[in-house]
Amino acid sequence: MCARVASIGLRGMEGYLVHVEVKVMIGVDSIVIVGLPDASVKESKERVAAALHSQGYSLSSQKIIIHLSPAELKKNGPLFDLAMAISILVSLKELKPIIPEHTGFIGSLSLDGRVQPVEGMLPAVLAAKKLGLKKLYMPFDERLPALEFTALEIVYVSSLEEVIRHLNGQEIIPLFQRAKVVENQSHSADFKKIVGHYAKYALEVAAAGEHHVFMTGPPGCGKSLLAETFPSIMPPLSKEAQLEMISLYQLSGSVWEHTEMPPFRNPHHSASGVSIVGGGQYPRPGEVSLAHRGVLFLDEIAEFTKKTLDMLRQPLESGKVSISRTQATVTYPASFILIGAMNPCPCGYAGSNSHYCTCTSKQIIAYQNKLSGPLRDRFDINLSLLPVHLKSVQTGSEESSSTIRKRVEEARKRQYKRYGREICNSRVSYDTLLKTSPLTPDQYRTLQQFSNKKKWSNRTQIKVIRLARTISDLEGSMGITDRSIWEAVKMNSLVERKAGIGIKANGC
Repeated sequence: MCARVASIGLRGMEGYLVHVEVKVMIGVDSIVIVGLPDASVKESKERVAAALHSQGYSLSSQKIIIHLSPAELKKNGPLFDLAMAISILVSLKELKPIIPEHTGFIGSLSLDGRVQPVEGMLPAVLAAKKLGLKKLYMPFDERLPALEFTALEIVYVSSLEEVIRHLNGQEIIPLFQRAKVVENQSHSADFKKIVGHYAKYALEVAAAGEHHVFMTGPPGCGKSLLAETFPSIMPPLSKEAQLEMISLYQLSGSVWEHTEMPPFRNPHHSASGVSIVGGGQYPRPGEVSLAHRGVLFLDEIAEFTKKTLDMLRQPLESGKVSISRTQATVTYPASFILIGAMNPCPCGYAGSNSHYCTCTSKQIIAYQNKLSGPLRDRFDINLSLLPVHLKSVQTGSEESSSTIRKRVEEARKRQYKRYGREICNSRVSYDTLLKTSPLTPDQYRTLQQFSNKKKWSNRTQIKVIRLARTISDLEGSMGITDRSIWEAVKMNSLVERKAGIGIKANGC
């Protein structure tokens, strides 16, 4: 008898249906696995045989052939152990009930028959839901959040014996206790503690429209503090986004705190291109994917290698990163807000009124050229900062992050309603942007004048329009206002730095 049960295979974040087919024949004791299994899948035959033996099932004088279909896709990991064991029992006629077609099995088996969680279970569950499975047997993992889906029934099991009992119609007594999930965690950093910086309004615009930000200024002017506080004004993650983030962190082997806070990644400038973008012999998500739906902060961005920085150009445009290998191409989501910060020169004090710059013109130009033109062109907001003199600032009048976050959330709701889906101004197509928010003839002429004067590229002109649309959303305007265009032009250009707290050109 040939048995067939369903399981889930993973190719990055994407899952696909795997049919585990088993044929048992009389012959020399052996288990053969076909269907492009990797080493961990080939070792499944020993784990499955030991687990079945511990449950009292004999495989003596049996030749077992296990086929993982589709045969042309590489199979990775011990995710198929449970499905193999069930399929063997069905083929041996040890399991009487017929396994429904839309029932799947995932999990690794220990030698004594226990079902154990494995890496990548959450993306497998999300894939099972997407592929239309109605029931899924899987081990309990306390690191995962509560999984409740209307179209997919999840049956948590601890051993192969429990699976057999449940398939035979017996109820399983749930002995699992869900780990406490930390939600609504307060931010340790708050914009209320940052005084005097005109850049705060620019960051509010960036959070509302998911715009990339580039900051330059001498050491101690607050670049890192502003970037680290930035997530506190971003809207909390939805339940769907949290599951997506946990899946990415699982695949990378990292730990994700079960919170609603957007991720904040701050890799060191010595990080390799593979660790930033992702890859390896067995491709894993990199920093750009771990910052998905959050913030990627590159401090001292000029110290990163030019090759590594240029690798960011694809994910910045497409919101995903594709890693090609000989056997397959893996795609991970990478939709994040990039914040870059650097000093204006190697010593850091070019243009400063308080320190003498020791760099030559050639050194300054070489330092600035570490960032390629195409990468600079992808930043929507460019800010030039100076240290704030506390004596010239009136303290106690700063807005808190929660107050700013409410405005950001309202601005995003306007964008979602206008575009009919959860997408922000920086990522919506240009045609949709102009169709929903057309410019007036006077506004077109104003932009053309600025473009000719500053020699803007087409990308820069479009980014100014996107910025203007976000500023108008924060103001609650239905269309793009003239004032928002002027503000967008100022934010896109490096704002002139002055001593003290800076000019108020950014609207702050």
